[in-house]
Amino acid sequence: MTSTASTTVAIVQQPPALLDLEESLRRATAHVTEAAQAGADLVVFPETWLTCYPAWVFGLAGWRDAEARRWHARLLEQSPTLDPVHGDDALAPVRAAAREHGVTVVLGLNERAAPSSGSLYNSLVTIGPDGGTLNLHRKLTPTHTERIVWAAGDGAGLRVVDTPAGRLGSLVCWEHFHPLARQALHAQHEEVHVAAWPDMPETHLIAARSYALEGRCFVVSAGLLLSTDDVPDDLLAAYRAGVGPDAPENGPLFTGGSSVVGPDGSWIVEPVHGEARIITATLDRGRRYEESIDLDVAGHYGRPDVFALTVDRARRDSGVDFTG
Repeated sequence: MTSTASTTVAIVQQPPALLDLEESLRRATAHVTEAAQAGADLVVFPETWLTCYPAWVFGLAGWRDAEARRWHARLLEQSPTLDPVHGDDALAPVRAAAREHGVTVVLGLNERAAPSSGSLYNSLVTIGPDGGTLNLHRKLTPTHTERIVWAAGDGAGLRVVDTPAGRLGSLVCWEHFHPLARQALHAQHEEVHVAAWPDMPETHLIAARSYALEGRCFVVSAGLLLSTDDVPDDLLAAYRAGVGPDAPENGPLFTGGSSVVGPDGSWIVEPVHGEARIITATLDRGRRYEESIDLDVAGHYGRPDVFALTVDRARRDSGVDFTG
């Protein structure tokens, strides 16, 4: 049945607590509560907001770099494991807030593969209003030197899930330039798409608007806000090296740029830069279906007689079976 409901979305454009899982969870819970009390149905956080985007890897990519090794170990230590097999429920405070306020939460995080694993994923977890996990998407291909930090993800999270906020899907950063990843979600008839980013240059704005226009859906983009004041002193030199040689000695490192795009590719909320706040918008989900009259890439504008796309949605970890 076609949805004519509305959804109020809230983007958390607030600084994260770098490499501090306990404080990150405290802040996340507070932000979810604040957004819910303001009427949000869906609360969205940027890429790896918990427990930091490891920008230092772009400047510390040398072989056996001592600083890179130090910070990788610290990042592992402060990254939660979400595998229920291991009984790890580090996100319990966020789940409790989602359940208490009846909201859906999409949280970007560094996900540790197992409690003693040396591998991380760049993940987006979708938590439903009952506090349970609706989806866990792991970025398929980390970009450039990101591959030093994150393992390649799998297709298990290329799913669109039904929530009270609408049919919801998500991708991370440059996955929005991957035609087949986009189509895998378009084909599941997204109403609201979450796009998680660290920064928001013009190319990312173009990708967000193009995704909305192509998929005839709303795109909620969450960008990271971070200044030198938010970075621990002993990490700052390494972090600035990663952000780039023009990064300031003092001031903004990432400026946010969060936005909301309508299913015709137009701005509902234009990019918001440099403001630490929760950004809200109310979406009339029926607009998606109005726009589908002339373009539906998973329907009347598709050509299944010419093209076929298959997706392996098996969850891939180490591939080692320890049960025997």
